[in-house]
Amino acid sequence: MDTVIIRQAIAAAKKHERATGQLARLLKTRVSALHKSIQLPSENIIPALLNFIIHYIDQVPEFIDAVDAIADECGLIDYIEPVISTAREFFMEPPALVAGHEGLNSLMGESYLAHRLVEEVNDRFISGYNMPLVPMDMTRSNLIIHHLIGEPFANQLDSAVHLIVDELQQKDLVFVPEACREDRSNRWASDLQRWPCLIDNLSVNLLFNGSGQLLIH
Repeated sequence: MDTVIIRQAIAAAKKHERATGQLARLLKTRVSALHKSIQLPSENIIPALLNFIIHYIDQVPEFIDAVDAIADECGLIDYIEPVISTAREFFMEPPALVAGHEGLNSLMGESYLAHRLVEEVNDRFISGYNMPLVPMDMTRSNLIIHHLIGEPFANQLDSAVHLIVDELQQKDLVFVPEACREDRSNRWASDLQRWPCLIDNLSVNLLFNGSGQLLIH
């Protein structure tokens, strides 16, 4: 039910954008300031970026559904649910940081918070246990969205994510050794086939140089 409400919010934001073109106008003001390593098409730049953002936003309810299913099947719901619940809340009760933003511009910030939350949890989980909590890596797309949101606002969102994960960690809601005793790497491969939304495939044509190297750090 939660993702139904999120999907409804996304549909309303898309309708708002079609009626107002608000985010498209905002992107026009930011294109010239984007990091030089973000490879843009030679024409139709704004529609390409808008399409990229929409797909990024659309992935949030998809990955919530996917991770819920994986957690239930693997017996990890107690460890993953605090993360997913927080990701849901970004949409259900948007934080004060995004107050005043509308339509897709607002959902871009909320989606960035959700994707960055999972990324940060995974990074800390890998550091402690040499494996991710969930088989998801949106690092490349997160980097692009960070630059599209712009600084210092994107940095404020990153700081909010760090504080949230610190709180989860202090309360032992996520980082519990018992959740990591089983090597789930083989299962991750099958999960990625079932749930392609967990794969960062949105930035392939945007963030690599000719050698296939990631340039933004």
